[in-house]
Amino acid sequence: MTAQQQIREYISGQLEPKRGEMQELHRMILGVMPGCKLWFLSGKNDEGKVVSNPNIGYGSRDHKTADGTREFYQIGLSATTNGISVYIMGIEDKKYLAETFASTLGKASVTGYCIRFKTLKDINIDVLRAAIRFGFEHTEKL
Repeated sequence: MTAQQQIREYISGQLEPKRGEMQELHRMILGVMPGCKLWFLSGKNDEGKVVSNPNIGYGSRDHKTADGTREFYQIGLSATTNGISVYIMGIEDKKYLAETFASTLGKASVTGYCIRFKTLKDINIDVLRAAIRFGFEHTEKL
């Protein structure tokens, strides 16, 4: 199954209204970076054990690990029990997202690389789009 097929299946498996919001975010992210590499991580490790929520990934960057460097996504999207998480990966300054976007984003939790919110109605979508654009523009691309 291709990443696009897995993404469609993942989004369609969500209950409304989260399904529609995930679809809207998926389209919005692709609008910010058309033609970017798509990823789907099931959230399971090699033994099939669930270790995280499934993630949709967008773009490509160098990710440093203990074993060297590997390819990973720049922006991530995940449905969670309490809402939706958008991951902006690879930002060096772990205070940047919160200092730059939190005050105008709306009702969301912003950490060094994650923006969490319950529903799109709670946030300013233009501010989220700006954070995503920043993530694409300021992380190392392969």
